[in-house]
Amino acid sequence: MEFNINSPILFVMVGILILVVLGQSVFFLCKALKRSKELGMDKKVIKKTISSSAVFTVAPAVAILVGVITLSKSLGIALPWLRLSVIGSLTYETVAAGTALEELGLGLEMPIVEASDFVTVVFVMTTGIIIGLLLVPFVTKKIQKGMNKIEMKDKKWGEILNNAMFLGMISAFLGYVFCDVANVFHGDTSGLIPVCVMAVSAVVMMICGLLSRKLKQRWITDYALPISLVCGMASAIPFTAWLR
Repeated sequence: MEFNINSPILFVMVGILILVVLGQSVFFLCKALKRSKELGMDKKVIKKTISSSAVFTVAPAVAILVGVITLSKSLGIALPWLRLSVIGSLTYETVAAGTALEELGLGLEMPIVEASDFVTVVFVMTTGIIIGLLLVPFVTKKIQKGMNKIEMKDKKWGEILNNAMFLGMISAFLGYVFCDVANVFHGDTSGLIPVCVMAVSAVVMMICGLLSRKLKQRWITDYALPISLVCGMASAIPFTAWLR
């Protein structure tokens, strides 16, 4: 039997898992509604909270859809749909899949034809993200206690430490962006493509932030991520034609 990245059985398996997750969401929504009634919360407040949460969920969903489209050419639709719908991260999944495909001598622009290659990519994407899931229940509480102690002693140093941790996380992804820049000295300018795309995304994000502050429209901030992602991906087309 020939392997197919868009095999119906994959969609059935993924659909079952996503239905379980959706069932959990409905269950906790019902529990929250029941608890809000027990506390005597105003119905208008409850309805407003639900409607606003539903609206602002659309923003990250657009970004996730972009990620699914990006990965679907090489991995099919089922796997990216699962990874980005349950516990995956857009920034992590694309990097993990791209690295695994590169090591296999493939790329995001060509579909996988061998089942063994598909399993390898799935293993890389899944194993990497599980580490965080396992560490959270054992490490997070201790880290929070330590952070709270530092903030109680010196609020300024607490903020510096928080920012340093965030920048450390961002630096891990920046390495992936700049890893091929040195190839410019060997006549290969393709390494500049991700740098230029990142610059465009950063500028668009900054513009969204300025517009949100000036116009006092919070929705611009909520949609800044998908807007910058789409603009960055669109800019990759002319940059690729120019630098390759």
